[in-house]
Amino acid sequence: QVRLVESGGGLVQPGGSLRLSCAASEVISSRNGWGWYRQAPGNQRELVARITNDGSTYYVDSVKGRFTISRDNAENILYLQMNSLKSEDTAVYYCNLPFQPITWGQGTQVTVSS
Repeated sequence: QVRLVESGGGLVQPGGSLRLSCAASEVISSRNGWGWYRQAPGNQRELVARITNDGSTYYVDSVKGRFTISRDNAENILYLQMNSLKSEDTAVYYCNLPFQPITWGQGTQVTVSS
């Protein structure tokens, strides 16, 4: 069974930055590429960024211009660079396949607070 391990979260002040990483235990072939989701308390999990196999990127409006998704194919690692963080970005962040997720990892907590 594939394991997804997210890391890089933490406590940051508004306006700050964090870089999340996601490592998969094996290479996964996904026609939809990869994505980052987040789930805030009381909310449903949402897909906030995805990157296709040809490198195209897509973001929800709330993070557009602030978050950047990228991948290192050689190392099989997915990244999410998050800048200009806001309190509403506070959530547990997960990586997974877009639209058809597999088993979830434990996620990484991001807390934006002064």
